[in-house]
Amino acid sequence: MNSNIEPTEDLEDELFEHYRFDVPKGQLLLRIDKYLMNMIPNATRNKIQNAATNGDIYVNDIPVKSNYKVKPLDVIRIMLSHPPFENRVDPENIPLDIVYEDEALLLINKPPNFVVHPGHGNYTGTLVNALAYHFENLPMNSSERPGLVHRIDKDTSGLLVIAKTEAAMTHLAKQFEAKTTEREYIALVWGNVIADEGTIEGNIARHVKDRMQMAVFADPEIGKPAVTHYKVLERFGYVTLVSCNLETGRTHQIRVHLKHIGHPLFNDA
Repeated sequence: MNSNIEPTEDLEDELFEHYRFDVPKGQLLLRIDKYLMNMIPNATRNKIQNAATNGDIYVNDIPVKSNYKVKPLDVIRIMLSHPPFENRVDPENIPLDIVYEDEALLLINKPPNFVVHPGHGNYTGTLVNALAYHFENLPMNSSERPGLVHRIDKDTSGLLVIAKTEAAMTHLAKQFEAKTTEREYIALVWGNVIADEGTIEGNIARHVKDRMQMAVFADPEIGKPAVTHYKVLERFGYVTLVSCNLETGRTHQIRVHLKHIGHPLFNDA
């Protein structure tokens, strides 16, 4: 018997499957923590090892340690005592700053440090939880999130369009897909940006060493294409105020592109 596998009783009814992976026949032997880091977005090795320590990672219905070697045809499941919250939205009485509303849509001014929708590590206290409280029967987008047409990062403040009807959701989603909408962001960056305006192009993907960060790659086969147009609004010597217009909407695009040209966002963590 493999010393990394610990027999246990049958899975209890209250456990919920959060992830399942059926390992293909061609899989080479690989530690399960490394395997899961490659398979689960935003997962860190520390979190995976903690999950193994807590007995949450099962292979063929048996909990395993983090140094278990994944083999071909293994069935890997991550089982937790609570259901996956990404698809669950509990209404919460959170105030919303509504700057415009009609029968079809809303414009909401999202403050900084406010997560848009539930996800890993942020299952409550989001904009979507607030929408579920203040509005009934909002249409679902393709990710089953009520009213959302687009999103902005947690630390970014700005306007969000929320659809109130199925027709508005369809029409607005098509506009964003066709790039007929315009999105402008104002950012304060380190350094004196020399050019009055410019365009930053470069594929964006997860950093090869720090998977919590995104980075720009010259190789067109890596990541997704991203285009950012910027224009200097005011120079203050050691920092510059710029306006950014996006042709694409990649994760942390402005942060990554401006850092790529040597002007990271001011006070960015």
